[in-house]
Amino acid sequence: MGAALGGTALLLCALVVGPSPVRANDLVDAAPALSVGFTPNYRAIVKHAGPAVVGIVVEGVRTPSALELVSDAGAPALLFKTPLPFHGQGSGFIISADGLVLTSAHVIQGARRITVRMSDRREFRAQVVGSDSVTDVAVLRIGARDLPVLRAGAITQLQVGDPVVAIGAPFGLEQSVSHGIVSAMRRSLPGLSAVPQIQTDAPVNPGHSGGPLLDASASVMGMLAQIYSLSGGYEGLSFAVPIDVVLRVKDNILAHGRMAHGYLGVTMQNLSLTLASAFGQERPHGALVAGVDVGSAAETAGLKVGDIITAVNGQTLGHASELTGHLGVASPGDRMRLTVWRARTSQEVVVRLDEATDLDEVDSADAATSAKEPQELGWRLRALSNQERNLLGVASGVWVDEVSAVSAQAGLRAGDVLLAINLKPILSTDDVDRAVRERPLQLALLIDRDGTRMFIPLAME
Repeated sequence: MGAALGGTALLLCALVVGPSPVRANDLVDAAPALSVGFTPNYRAIVKHAGPAVVGIVVEGVRTPSALELVSDAGAPALLFKTPLPFHGQGSGFIISADGLVLTSAHVIQGARRITVRMSDRREFRAQVVGSDSVTDVAVLRIGARDLPVLRAGAITQLQVGDPVVAIGAPFGLEQSVSHGIVSAMRRSLPGLSAVPQIQTDAPVNPGHSGGPLLDASASVMGMLAQIYSLSGGYEGLSFAVPIDVVLRVKDNILAHGRMAHGYLGVTMQNLSLTLASAFGQERPHGALVAGVDVGSAAETAGLKVGDIITAVNGQTLGHASELTGHLGVASPGDRMRLTVWRARTSQEVVVRLDEATDLDEVDSADAATSAKEPQELGWRLRALSNQERNLLGVASGVWVDEVSAVSAQAGLRAGDVLLAINLKPILSTDDVDRAVRERPLQLALLIDRDGTRMFIPLAME
């Protein structure tokens, strides 16, 4: 499970640390390859970056969630509706000498008072310039001048295996330092983040969120935001928002007061091997379009249910969540060149994005695994009445009354509405019989489940 850190700082240990801090947004030159046996100068990195890393202390009032009170079996229902005081701790880093500080949006969520603690023990009351929950980035300002700052690195120079160092305030212990390596780049975290993140094994814990991820020149490569943990503490997986995303959000907040996000208007899902084969792909890659919103940018551009988006602006997509990542940093009005697999051929579609009106503009659903037992499907279907069609807003489809072990294993449920098989619309149970009698090796079932459309893969042997 993903866990917010409340403040995380990671630092990429690279070659040589400069003698003095430089201003933010100065991109470093291309980094040379690390020599065999290279050991970062951790002491120099910490001496250089430490003064610009800050602790964030928040106070506020919020309504506790059911999860926060689950351990108290006797908690009255009133507690779930009563705002209660809270105190929190996170990390951050200074990016301009006149008092701009970056941290994670979840660190300051609901805060009424924010205090920034410097490494020299000075404290400043902070004002929120703006925050963006989609990318988990917040911009603060403090009333100070001539502050030490960190510079931004060139994210394209960061590679898997590069050493990293974390500086932050785990559990409130400010200026704590740890190190590791970059475990993966552009890691997609379905349900946890709209931005592909930097994965590292540098030890970080609650309280690190918002801190910097630095390389050997002490340049910021990312801002740590969350860990993967079953215990609530560090278990070897931590993640940082790439610095290019952080700076884009910061620039939009400074210019417009907020970060507006682009909206495509599709429901998408990952491809299993069975689904990929059903659509004529040799291997699964891309985002399968399971639904297109009426009046959306996707509909205007001509995207259709059953399309597989395999690339965005020339960048290949491996999983559906990678498309979510592109949309998470795109702005309304941006034009995207989508490579689409349709009818077993590749073509390009140009779409001009709308503006997202909420945080969940793109829904992602992983397809169920394929069934292994074929022969008889054993499901029970019936035609939809006109009233049911009007209620569901569909022009065709059949109702799934019962499922067998085979169809249930594939992911079909009683109560689903079967709309199409291998992109052929289903108007009656006879259409289903004909589709099955053709004995295809794979079936791609388009269903409607509680208003959400998705494809279910079903292997026939």
